[in-house]
Amino acid sequence: MVTKFNKFLTMLSPKKTKYRKQHRGRMKGKAQRGNKIAYGGFALQAIQPCWITSRQIEAGRRVLTRFVRRGGKLWIRIFPDKPITMRASGTRMGSGKGAPQYWVAVVKPGRILYEIKGISMKLATRALKIAGYKMPIQTKIIKPLEN
Repeated sequence: MVTKFNKFLTMLSPKKTKYRKQHRGRMKGKAQRGNKIAYGGFALQAIQPCWITSRQIEAGRRVLTRFVRRGGKLWIRIFPDKPITMRASGTRMGSGKGAPQYWVAVVKPGRILYEIKGISMKLATRALKIAGYKMPIQTKIIKPLEN
């Protein structure tokens, strides 16, 4: 089933989903998977739990690609696969769940958000620090030995 959403949607969203709407769910505990560096030399790791929207992921990606240029490589380790629904403002109670508005990635503490490789340590830490400012949560920069 192909889903259509509003014009404010950014690039990152699933091509196809089994169901159009989801429950909000809970974020309990730490990340069991995706909490170690797998590809790059440096990584940005989440410290707090949060929903990160596709726009925020894209903002971080833009910062990192500006720093990485052609010399290095960038990996985005999270993907927004949860639709968030909203009702129109001023709508009365009842009449079902609202229409999906945007997509979020569910991020637990310890989850790796971005990884980069092929640039100097100084440049990598600077880039990841700025990308961390774009995130709605506290993050930390980790190196492979800190895993």
